[in-house]
Amino acid sequence: MILISNPISVPNEISLIHSLFAEGLELLHVRKPDFSETEMKAFLSEIGLEFRTKLVLHNHHHLADELNINRFHFSEKERTNPFRVSNLERIISTATHSIEDFNALENDFEYAFLSPIYPSISKPDYVSKINYLEEIKNRINFSTKLVALGGISAENIQQTLANGFDDIALLGTIWNSNNPIENFKLCQQIALSY
Repeated sequence: MILISNPISVPNEISLIHSLFAEGLELLHVRKPDFSETEMKAFLSEIGLEFRTKLVLHNHHHLADELNINRFHFSEKERTNPFRVSNLERIISTATHSIEDFNALENDFEYAFLSPIYPSISKPDYVSKINYLEEIKNRINFSTKLVALGGISAENIQQTLANGFDDIALLGTIWNSNNPIENFKLCQQIALSY
């Protein structure tokens, strides 16, 4: 199970992140699009060294060596970025918004998000016109893991995995929750029981 950071800062965020890792969080995608390089470095430096191998950088990739981070995420627009091509020894992921795009990915991506599967929890009015639970039947790329993103919650995790997704990514269901840790544990329990 993957968690994407809240794009904006949240109270006690580092403490929450450490608690989520202690509860078994496998990967945290650090997506802070408005953070400067200085802000990003400060944020990442607060995360315990023992968790750095579980961090995935969405931007400021050049900080990776200094901070001992080996995972990069590239948006659709960044897939052709020369920096990505020159860092193929890293573990890389990307985002897709159609099963055709996912099927056409090169084999160097460990996994790719497909979104939005359901109406987004964190982005009001972000809804797909495509029924991905049907579209997944057209999947022909099995060398890249397919990760469901968008509107994923405890109520639909089992259905999502049952329809053929390899994994799920959470964002709004955790960060918009009154109790992120308990909600994470519930989602994790459901995912692990599938």
